[in-house]
Amino acid sequence: MTTTTLAVLVPLLPFLGSLAGLLLGRTVPGLVRPLAVLPTLAALVIAVLVAARHGGGADIDSATELTPTGSVPVELALHIDGFAALVAVLVGVVASCVQIYSTGYLRDDPRYPSYAALVSLFTSAMLLVVYSGDLMVLLVGWEIMGICSYFLVGHYWETPEARAASLKAFLVTKLGDVPFLIGLFALAVDAGSFRITTILAKVADGGLDHPTLIALLLLAGVAGKSAQFPLHTWLPDAMAGPTPVSALIHAATMVAAGVYFVARLLPIFAASSAALVVLAVMAAVTMAGSALAALAQDDIKRVLAYSTIGQLGYLTGALAVGDRGAAVFHLLSHGAFKALLFLGAGVIIHAAGTNSLAAMSRMKGLRDRVPDAFWTMTVALLALAAIPPFSGFFSKEAVLGAAEHAATGHSETAPTAAGWIVLIAGLLTALLTAAYATRLWLLAFNGRGPAAPDHGRQPVTMIAVLWVLAVPSLAFGLTVGVLPDWFDGHSLTPTLTTSVLGTGFALVGGLVTYGAWRHTTALAARHPMGAVAADAGADGGVVEAEAIATHTPAYGDVAAAHDPADPGRLLLGPLHRHAAVGFHLDAVYTALFVRPVQAAARLVRFLDREVVDTYVRGAGTAPRWLGAAVRRAQTGNVQTYLSALLAGTVVLAVAAVLVATVGA
Repeated sequence: MTTTTLAVLVPLLPFLGSLAGLLLGRTVPGLVRPLAVLPTLAALVIAVLVAARHGGGADIDSATELTPTGSVPVELALHIDGFAALVAVLVGVVASCVQIYSTGYLRDDPRYPSYAALVSLFTSAMLLVVYSGDLMVLLVGWEIMGICSYFLVGHYWETPEARAASLKAFLVTKLGDVPFLIGLFALAVDAGSFRITTILAKVADGGLDHPTLIALLLLAGVAGKSAQFPLHTWLPDAMAGPTPVSALIHAATMVAAGVYFVARLLPIFAASSAALVVLAVMAAVTMAGSALAALAQDDIKRVLAYSTIGQLGYLTGALAVGDRGAAVFHLLSHGAFKALLFLGAGVIIHAAGTNSLAAMSRMKGLRDRVPDAFWTMTVALLALAAIPPFSGFFSKEAVLGAAEHAATGHSETAPTAAGWIVLIAGLLTALLTAAYATRLWLLAFNGRGPAAPDHGRQPVTMIAVLWVLAVPSLAFGLTVGVLPDWFDGHSLTPTLTTSVLGTGFALVGGLVTYGAWRHTTALAARHPMGAVAADAGADGGVVEAEAIATHTPAYGDVAAAHDPADPGRLLLGPLHRHAAVGFHLDAVYTALFVRPVQAAARLVRFLDREVVDTYVRGAGTAPRWLGAAVRRAQTGNVQTYLSALLAGTVVLAVAAVLVATVGA
């Protein structure tokens, strides 16, 4: 079987599994789990075969045009380079782990058949994006992921949080997709084709007329899909969905799609220095802002959500300095340890007996109750904090090394300003990342909250997946010497300067957070009323406990509630209040967009009801009144009719005489 045929099967098998699951899931329940797991596993095996045949060598291209589509043809095209081959393997690994994990996590969920089918469709759409060699075909997978995320985030549609989160995710990403689509059409008009290889050849010849405009339009869609500032606000709210869905979205599908798109078309962005600077600023704000917000969250999944936003900022930062090899390296590394973190959080949530959320201020004794989650999440958090020799150290240092390379003027494409912006923001974020990773580890596994009820041991499928993902989280960095052959040939080996600075900042962030935790723990111990209030169990009680322990006013909602021993408040100080609510960006959007749109809708409704409907009602009322008047004349009395006829004749005669007189 040819490599092209195998590559076609990779996105096709999960799609067929999804279709079969939707058709047979309700009628043949015994087929639901095999149809969820086996097609995805088969796609993973084939993706590994495709990567092995590629072997870091020449790109694989194939295309066929089904029907003429006008001046710019649309083709079913494959374009598999080293990036595509490895990213497809990542998608297959994470999706297979999520499907296997979900068989235990959602074993009692009545909507599991539709959930599993949507996860398979989600996986198929991402694999289509990865392998596609035509931008229109890529757009199909891009949009299918959007609708799948809507349904999966809203899986628990009984809760208002899930309904609002699914709608928000859909609308915010669509807001970015509008300029993205315009940018795709503008790119196709400039290049004369939707084929990626043709477009890149045109860019290499300097054939694009409007590279800056096209790049900025495309960046809007990337910001929405990959949750970058200012279109990142949907991702923390999306945590209302099932935890395995969060792992899939954050590690290997939707949010990775935007970054992968820029990596594949990086020469277009590199053709415009202004676009690279904009990308660098977007990455810097995203990195630092999301890390600060993560340090103030109480829900464990919201911490990880903001963490994903920040790590994606590293990826866009690497692209801003022109090194897509470093970007995709961190994409692969991050996919492994972030999937592990979310699935580990799912074990914690499952142990607590809730659907999707788990406040760290309520956690106690989890280290002994879920030891597998403790050890594997410890590995993943060390990778997240970029502590050597874990995988995150090598991939994050590749990004910082690329930024240093650009900042010192050694990059052929990236502006020096972009290098400095990414380097400074990356080092600051390294410190903050280690801080919130340490805080999560301390509060989740060494917390002082009330112990949640013990819901027994977790299914073996959930535990096994954690250990599988722990392997790449620990050892993937060892591939640093091999990956350049699959990418652009640029070295990914950490440089001395950024390694020392990055690791030093990370150690400082972790140690300072640990010291703050020790201090706040001692402070909380001296305020027993705060501890009693926390043990009361109500959301308001937790906020009140914090107010008692720190002598500050209670504020906020569940997202702002914290354990009295939370070091985040001490570290952030007055900034904590604002970071806990995402720096009020949702409130800004509400004031700038939501309320004006609602006011305009109310005005339109008023005009429709009071103005337009008045004419419509009048058009119906006038004939009705005329009909009523005519109906009154129809008495059925012949004498009345003759009298009316005589009166009419007299009136007409008098009128005729008057007209004749006037005429004379």
